[in-house]
Amino acid sequence: MGVLWFLLGLVALVAGAELLVRGASRLALLFGISPLVVGLTVVSFGTSAPELAVSVQSAWAGQVDIALGNVVGSNIFNVLVILGLSALVVPLVVHQQLVRQEVPIMIGVSLLLWGLAADGGIGRGEGLLFFGLLIGYTVLLVWQSRREGAEVKLEYAEAFGDGGPGWRNRWTIQVALVVGGLVLLVLGARWLVEAAVGFARYLGVSELVIGLTIVAAGTSLPEVATSVMAALRGERDIAVGNVVGSNIFNILCVLGVSAIVAPGELAISPQVFGFDLPIMVAVAVIALPIFFTRYLITRGDGVLLLGLYAAYTAYLVLNAVGHPALVAYAEIMGGIVLPVVVIVLLVLAWRHWRTAAGR
Repeated sequence: MGVLWFLLGLVALVAGAELLVRGASRLALLFGISPLVVGLTVVSFGTSAPELAVSVQSAWAGQVDIALGNVVGSNIFNVLVILGLSALVVPLVVHQQLVRQEVPIMIGVSLLLWGLAADGGIGRGEGLLFFGLLIGYTVLLVWQSRREGAEVKLEYAEAFGDGGPGWRNRWTIQVALVVGGLVLLVLGARWLVEAAVGFARYLGVSELVIGLTIVAAGTSLPEVATSVMAALRGERDIAVGNVVGSNIFNILCVLGVSAIVAPGELAISPQVFGFDLPIMVAVAVIALPIFFTRYLITRGDGVLLLGLYAAYTAYLVLNAVGHPALVAYAEIMGGIVLPVVVIVLLVLAWRHWRTAAGR
């Protein structure tokens, strides 16, 4: 029965996010909000609505590990799996603004979260700080949108409609879509969280592991659909920007609101602070040299990203079951594989920078 509720929760979350994104996008365009702002906020943030619904629901119910695991796991999943799958479909062109601004912001907020977690918890004050930074980031995007070109406007017009006659121009219909999406998100989050807690108890693993894996992957389905479909349609910068924007939103809004509404402080376990948060930061940092190298995410990069996620998941499984090979596996991955990957990426990025500087 738990599997049925989990699947129903996932369906409701995906459908709710789709309705919310479509309705809010059309409302924004109807009221004259810049298409660039719509893309970087409504689309990226809207696809993270399942994470928001699940984490807030979990934090309110006192299930802190699911709330935290959902955010941290989703950020790892977004970069390694969603970009990896999208790059396998077609090599992804990376807009220079993402390399110069959004990726550094993603790295910055990831480091900020790791630093604030050093005292063992994220309280209401930190949550307000995160939400304030989200407002500042949105204001920055609005200011920058005034300089957007015709190409950007055309791209988002193709994604969300050209504003021609029909139901898409009726604001009442769009409001109904937004309300319907929110209702589905609330119901889906409740069903999924309850099923996830049941899974954890049945399998004998911690709620943190369930949050980092099953819940994180499930709530990231809207990002999977959006990025892969964008890659198939040739809208490659949307595919990449959706992931980066969602990661920023997950920390600043999802975790921020969760910390604000939680009855008490969001306690950070030693495992999260010592392993999962550093992995999240490392994934954000690794994205920079990959994006910077020729401003292109190749199929080879996609295979690398997927391989890293498989290695991360294998560690979680070995750790959850207490397998004797865990120590040797951790030493090999941390002492050999990951340093080699980082060095290779940095060398490639440096060679690209030298080549570009010599032109």
